[in-house]
Amino acid sequence: MDRKEKVQNLLSGVKKIILKVGSAVITEEDKGLDYQVLQNLTYEINKLYKAGYKIVLVSSGAIACGRAKLKYFKKPISLTEKQALAAIGQAALIQAYEDMFQQYEIQVAQVLLTSEDLSQRERYLNAKKTLETLLKWKIVPIVNENDTVTTEGIRFSDNDILSALVAGTVEADILIVLSDVDSLYREDPRINPQAERIKEVEEITPEIMNMAGVKPGRLGRGGMYSKLLSAQMVTSMGIPMVILPGRAPLILEKFWSGEDVGTIFWAKERKLNMRKLWIKYYIKPEGKLIIDQGAEKAILENGKSLLIGGIVNVEGNFSKGACVECINLKGKPLAKGLINFSAQELLKLKISAERINKEVIHRDNLVILD
Repeated sequence: MDRKEKVQNLLSGVKKIILKVGSAVITEEDKGLDYQVLQNLTYEINKLYKAGYKIVLVSSGAIACGRAKLKYFKKPISLTEKQALAAIGQAALIQAYEDMFQQYEIQVAQVLLTSEDLSQRERYLNAKKTLETLLKWKIVPIVNENDTVTTEGIRFSDNDILSALVAGTVEADILIVLSDVDSLYREDPRINPQAERIKEVEEITPEIMNMAGVKPGRLGRGGMYSKLLSAQMVTSMGIPMVILPGRAPLILEKFWSGEDVGTIFWAKERKLNMRKLWIKYYIKPEGKLIIDQGAEKAILENGKSLLIGGIVNVEGNFSKGACVECINLKGKPLAKGLINFSAQELLKLKISAERINKEVIHRDNLVILD
């Protein structure tokens, strides 16, 4: 089966789409929103919407809008300045989408998230229910990071990662990333215009990761590397991802009709339930447990829970129920899990007589890292 047949076979089963659009796609540097690109984008979303697809739009652009609105072009800008610019620009961004979609009688909703909203279980479930309710009501959620209140400690690394997490949260059928770079290339096409385009990726190997280069996007924090991290994430959830040239007119229609555009990352068989995927990708570790070889073998090879007897050292000051990383004696991260004790309780248990059989992380709350 060739690529076209595989893509059309995939699309025949797609019902729920996450569409991510970057700042460099919908804005012009130092000029604000590119309304022609927005018009093209909303026209294509309208066609998918009218065809019965459920669509979540993850859109960057608030800070770029704020900078253009105030003509505030100094570089670099501090986190506080970014937060203020996002507050100004987000209003303009959502209003533009509201106006554009109104012509097609499509209602939209603004959803602003921080990583804490997805890493804390109750807030994650609330966000999931909200997004699912909006889709049930045939409303297009427009998701962005809540830049106005985020700090370095609670922000997503960029909206590529956010879009992957949203795709997992609503259990989408496909993630489409509209980018200023039209595909994955063996070399950075901005440096080598003759670089070979990669049409499809079955597995994201170290060789594939090395193709990403180091330069970020024109306006955003991300680049090809963050897109590959997103692809790693969603494909392991059983969701394929596509990178397409976001500024090209009718690009979604071309992809749907089977044209040879962009790069598709094929989904892998999902091996973890959604709770374990949540632990693996959504939660940031608050501490580390250094474990011995016996504990390493028990969790990696035998699928066992982590017991207190296998812990060599405890790093960090975390509470009961926090997410921690399990590190082997060579310093390699092996697993993440939700812990049954606080850091202080663990330190006390390590020197107590009853330490041997105490279960620190139950295997249902433990996920092995790649």
